Amino acid sequence: MPKKAYWIAHVTVTDPEPYKLYADGASKAFEKYNARVLARGGRVEHLEGSGGRPRNVVIEFEDMETALACYHSDEYQAAKAHRENAGIAEILILEAS
Repeated sequence: MPKKAYWIAHVTVTDPEPYKLYADGASKAFEKYNARVLARGGRVEHLEGSGGRPRNVVIEFEDMETALACYHSDEYQAAKAHRENAGIAEILILEAS
């Protein structure tokens, strides 16, 4: 059975209008790849480290290959182009153990 994978993003939005275009496009890519948003933008407590970013997102995928396919998809890359000047993001994909 494949191991689930989790797309984890830490984001600072610097320009809300184009960021909305990113969010809309990214949501369509996530839907295409049957992703499930587990957490988006809720309350966060930074307990250790440099303080992180104010917006945090956790998205579940069926497996690592699907998560990576979504990230590299034309749909997501088109959405990402809207984010590049509208926010600062750190994104990682973690495979469940």
